[in-house]
Amino acid sequence: MLVPIVLTLCAITRIKGNASIERKFPSNFLLGAATSAYQIEGGWNADGKGESDWDYHLHKQPDIVQDFTNGDFAADSYHLYERDVEILKELGAKAYRFSISWTRILPDGTTNFINPHGIGYYGRLIDLLLANNILPLVTLYHWDLPIAFSNNGGWLNETTADRFGEYARIVFNAFGNKVKHWITVNEPSIHCSFMYEYGIHPPLNKSPGVGFYECGRNLLLAHAKAYHIYDMEFRKIQRGKVGLSLDAEWPIASSGSKDDLEAVKDYLAFNVGQYMDPIFKGDYPERLVNRIAAASRRQGFTKSRLQAFTDKQKAYINGTADFIGINHYFSLYVYRNASVRGMYEVPSFLDDTGLGTFQDPTWPQSAFTRMREYAPGLYSLLMYLKDTYHNPVVYVTENGFPTTPAEDLNDGKKANYLRAYLKAVLDAKANGSNCQGYFFWSLVDGLEWASGLQKYRFGLYQVDFNDPSRKRTARKSALVYKEIIRTGTIDFDYNPDPYGDRDKCFKNT
Repeated sequence: MLVPIVLTLCAITRIKGNASIERKFPSNFLLGAATSAYQIEGGWNADGKGESDWDYHLHKQPDIVQDFTNGDFAADSYHLYERDVEILKELGAKAYRFSISWTRILPDGTTNFINPHGIGYYGRLIDLLLANNILPLVTLYHWDLPIAFSNNGGWLNETTADRFGEYARIVFNAFGNKVKHWITVNEPSIHCSFMYEYGIHPPLNKSPGVGFYECGRNLLLAHAKAYHIYDMEFRKIQRGKVGLSLDAEWPIASSGSKDDLEAVKDYLAFNVGQYMDPIFKGDYPERLVNRIAAASRRQGFTKSRLQAFTDKQKAYINGTADFIGINHYFSLYVYRNASVRGMYEVPSFLDDTGLGTFQDPTWPQSAFTRMREYAPGLYSLLMYLKDTYHNPVVYVTENGFPTTPAEDLNDGKKANYLRAYLKAVLDAKANGSNCQGYFFWSLVDGLEWASGLQKYRFGLYQVDFNDPSRKRTARKSALVYKEIIRTGTIDFDYNPDPYGDRDKCFKNT
């Protein structure tokens, strides 16, 4: 049973300057946090859970991960989910985005056996969230593929989309009477690039400029299949919504030259339009199709490396989103000049785009080299989605800034990043964006995929991975976020002490 939480107003000193209180978030705006199953759950083989591709490959080849860690225990949320809900309640979060492990529900990936323990675990988590007035947003697939499907071609095999639909049906049936927001797939572009473009994530299959596109194509079909299953079999009774989460950074032209302005358009076509256009416009962007076809001809391919959708598939994918999730972390400058020629492997996704990128070194730097703070990029992205795709409902389903171990609990840069990006959301809403929620990445520290457990700490709460109990401790960013959620406003002068003020705010830390 969840231990009752005593919430108190924090008597925290504020240093008032010239900054003013910003506009308020509407009362129905969802302010929350996000995680994913493999990154935090642990319990990799507990209670009949099957083996995912991450389980298999990290056990077989631990050097895939920089610090040789894996997700066997991670933050142990499989056993500590009650504490995670306590944390959300302490923050005052209105919603929680988490993912379901496919193999915890279907151990071999198929519907041959439905694991009652997996159903029970997620059922208890969902019930506890709802009992504490926290809305669940559930991701069906956040990168952990059953190993049997991975060994059978993974996302290069179109039949994986069929298996995904069968899995989605089981999950909708089990939890759809309580879950009203479903995300089918997380970050298909990043997922496909790490798997097949660079070969650094399971199944470690490097197929640049070929496998990357085929993976993305099949993930779009998988998303559409899950959407239609929900639409035809569950929507009338359950009355929920289905979307997907796309990674989308913001490109800025490095100059006013025609080449640089065209580079921005191409960046958006390859990094946003590749997934948004089939869903909202019925096919891949023309720019994307033409550039890949031309590059394929130059390279001696008999046909484009981008396999076209059939007319039937176009119609099947078109219109399959009740909302769009956007995972946004940083912005970059883009350019196109003679220096770009020969810069990238041929063939490859980057060579197809034909552009270069860089960041402004004056933007605040995180622990991760390419992750610098530039909040106006999120504003521009939200306005672009509004103007290009008829103002869809948007949730910022991930946005975050990693803390280094040296910063410990006093993660002032992360707190500033959080405030700046939430202000960008308010600015976009004031100018007509239909953004209805924001989820900080992440609630607690977890396994950051190939970077491991120790290098990048995204959590609002620190997890002590050296402590068998996986103690969670609030960082400064958690105190700042708690105050934003409580007041609905952003005070840039609010400067809590993560060591002295935490105990006043969080009685159960």
